[in-house]
Amino acid sequence: MSILLTGATGFIGSRVLRSLVAKGYDVTALVRTDAKAAAVSELGARSVVGDITDLDLLESLVVGADGVIHTASPGDETNGAVDSGVVDVVLRSLDGTDTPYVHTGGVWIYGSGADLVEDGPLQPLPITGWRVDIERRVRESGVRTTVIAPAIVYGHGAGIPAGLLGEGEILLVGDGSQHWTTVHVDDLADLYVLALQAAAADEYYLGASGQNPTVLELGEAAARGRSWPVVAETPDSARDRLSAAFADALLLDQQASGKHAREALGWNPSQPSLVDELESGSYLSLRA
Repeated sequence: MSILLTGATGFIGSRVLRSLVAKGYDVTALVRTDAKAAAVSELGARSVVGDITDLDLLESLVVGADGVIHTASPGDETNGAVDSGVVDVVLRSLDGTDTPYVHTGGVWIYGSGADLVEDGPLQPLPITGWRVDIERRVRESGVRTTVIAPAIVYGHGAGIPAGLLGEGEILLVGDGSQHWTTVHVDDLADLYVLALQAAAADEYYLGASGQNPTVLELGEAAARGRSWPVVAETPDSARDRLSAAFADALLLDQQASGKHAREALGWNPSQPSLVDELESGSYLSLRA
C-alpha cells in the first residue's frame, strides 16, 4: 500500500514516517531539498523533491497514492493558505474514490476547557482560527477523511515544552496555573497510522493522551532535574516575550482524555509522560 506523506522531516511527520515504515507501508515523502530527501530515504521512504505549493506536482502524487497523510506546516503566516491549497487538491483528486486522507488539525481551536471533546464548541484564537473553515471543508467533502487535532506534542527533547528551558532557569508561561493537554509524538504517530487503516469517512480525533499537567507542574519537574529556579510571569510579559498570538495559545487552560480515539481505534498511548520526560528523560540534556 503506497502512502503519500507531507511534512516527513517535521517533528510529527518524521515519527509518522517511522511508524508507517515499521508497519510495512511503501511511503512517498514530498520534501523541499535534496538533504531532506536523503534523510527520508535513510528511514526507508521514497522521496520526491518539490514544494507543497506546487499543486500540479502534489496532484500527481495524490492520484497515485493508496492513502494520503498531511502533516506539513510552514510555521508562519502562510499556514492557512498552504493548508487550503493542499486540501483543495486532495479533495478534488480523491473525490469518488475510497482512498483515505488523514488531515492535521490542532487542539487550540477549542479554546479553554476542562473536558474537551471532538464535538464540543469551538473558540478559535487568531493563531489557528484559519483551521476551522478548512476542517469543515474536509469533513463535508464526501472523501474518506479523518482529522487529527494533536494536543501539545512532546518527546525526543523537542516541541513546545523545550521552550520552558531558559538559560539557568525554568520559564513558565504566565503563572503556570493553566493545564496543557499533551501527547508524546510517538503515540501520536501511532494514532495517524490507526486512522489511516480505519479509512473512515468524516472522522475526527483529539490526539490527547489524557495527561493534562499544569505548566507549573511541568516547570517544577524540569527544575527537579536541574536544580534551577522556576520563574513565573504575567500574561502580558508572556505576550511580550513570545508574541501575543503564541502566548495566548499557551495560556489556554485545556484538558482532554483522548477517549474517542481509544474506544474507536484501540489507541493506547504508552510513552512516558511529559512530567517524566522533563524531569529525567529526553529534555534533561537541553541547556544543562
